Order: sequence, then C-alpha cells, then structure tokens
Amino acid sequence: MASVSLRKVIEKMKLENLTPDIDISNIRITQPDINRPALQMAGYFEHFDVSRLQIIGFVEYTYMESLDELQKREIYGELLSYDLPCIVFCRDLKPDSLFLQIANKQQIPILSTKVSTSAFMSEIIRWLNVKLAPCISVHGVLVDVYGEGVLITGESGIGKSEAALELIKRGHRLVTDDVVELRKVSDETLVGSAPDITKHFIELRGIGIIDVKALFGASSVKDTQQVDLVIRLEEWDKDKEYDRLGLEENYTEYLGNKIVCHNIPIRPGRNLAIICESAAVNHRQKKMGYNAAQELYTRVQNSLARRRDEEDDD
Repeated sequence: MASVSLRKVIEKMKLENLTPDIDISNIRITQPDINRPALQMAGYFEHFDVSRLQIIGFVEYTYMESLDELQKREIYGELLSYDLPCIVFCRDLKPDSLFLQIANKQQIPILSTKVSTSAFMSEIIRWLNVKLAPCISVHGVLVDVYGEGVLITGESGIGKSEAALELIKRGHRLVTDDVVELRKVSDETLVGSAPDITKHFIELRGIGIIDVKALFGASSVKDTQQVDLVIRLEEWDKDKEYDRLGLEENYTEYLGNKIVCHNIPIRPGRNLAIICESAAVNHRQKKMGYNAAQELYTRVQNSLARRRDEEDDD
C-alpha cells in the first residue's frame, strides 16, 4: 500500500510540531482523505476512521473551549486513545495544556498551521491524492508541449530522447526521460513524473547522459505533468495501412484510464519534433471543439451534395 511519511507532510505543508518529544519517524499516512472530529468531540465514535489525518478548525476548537475540566478529560482521553497518525490545528489555533499532556502520554503528534481550515484541507487532500495514487512505471519520455502532456513511447533506440531534446530546444519542457512514473489521481487524470535518480537527465546514445536543466535552464524542465496524449513511435512498414484522416480516435490504457494514442511511423527525413508539436496542438483544438478531420469530411460531403444537385438540375 502506498504511504507518505508524516515528516514529509510536515515539511511540505510547513506545519509546526507542538509535540516535538514524540518520535514520528515511523508514522505514515496511508489515506488521502481527512477527518474533522466534530462528532467525536460530541462523543460519537461509531464509524470513526482512525487512519485518516485529523483536522481541527475553528468550530471544533470553540467547542473544546466550551467544555468544563471533567468533560475535557473524558472527551480528550477517548479521542486520543485511538491510534491516530496526527491531529492538525488550523488558523494558528493552539490546544490547551491538558490536550497536549494526554497527546504526549498517548504518543499522538499534534501539529499546527496558520492556514485557514478550508484552504489547508483542499491543499492536503490534493497533495495526498497525488502522493498516494496508484502508480506504475512505463518506458518512455514525457514532455510538456504547449501545455499538453505528451508521452512518447516506442522500442528502445527508436528516437524518443532525440525527439524530446529537439522539443526542448524549441521551447517545450521535459518532465522525464526513459522512465515515467504514472499516477492515477482520478478516473480522468493521469499525472506523470520522474524518478528522483533520473530527474532532468536525458540519455543520448553516442553522447551519454546530459543534464537538461544545466544546459537549457530551469524553464526547460517540469516536475509533474498530466498525460493528455500518447505518441507511439514505430518502424515504418510499407505494407501497413496508416490512419491518414484521423476521424476516429485510438486509445491506450494505463491504470484503467483511457488516453488518446497516435501511432507514428518512423522513416529517415521525418521531423519528429514538428509531428509531436502538431499532434499536441491538434489534440488541444479537439478539446476546444474543433476537429480538422471532421471539417474535411463535412466539406467533402457538402461538395458531393452540391454535385448531385447540379446533376439533378441538368
């Protein structure tokens, strides 16, 4: 099961640790969902998902403040008796000394952030969804071309890295070369990223490893990118029929998500970078409602209809 360490959550969200004596090295978050324990504060612990990150906002905090000492001991003791990964207080709110005392005794980390509750919830859910999403590694190159995530695949040595390098020289951005880590963020969205070891590197046969960020600058690389289009490079086969109109979309599937896929035949003299650029812009046009293949089909149909009308008039 995918997980992310609590220490990484603290670093990413810039949280203040109010219980520094608690060892958090082995605490890991396994769910992208969060919980606001308002009902638990009121004494209802049925269906309490203790594996979630717990968030206390202004409403829960003011309710805690309204409790008398005996109620606090009872509610705090019950809430903190569960094996919670942590509790985060938002809006720079700080728990009382009794809450911290029981939390330290039960070894439950208590954290604090200055961010408002809604803003913190939306950001932590978004970030955890990416980090904890189902993930696979595929062989290919991922490039941001005019804002479209283009995943270039094909057999080893067919020219994927060379195409990516040409795209980078033309002002587009590299996400990863050779190994692409794909994460299923939702049923519609796949996000690609690079393994830490190969981030910003490209391998060119005959030259070796080059550092794209060092050669072309920080604007030539990107850490993550949604995958919008797959371009599969293959050797030219003169006996194979290739799609020349594009009236019907072809798809490939990763982690159950369908992505539009173009099979591009390779032969000497073909400029792969321009083909990738054109495919990305064409895909973007289709998303905006314009389909060039459909437009051509409509023109042909209208032309045939006019000819039939003219023949009928004769």
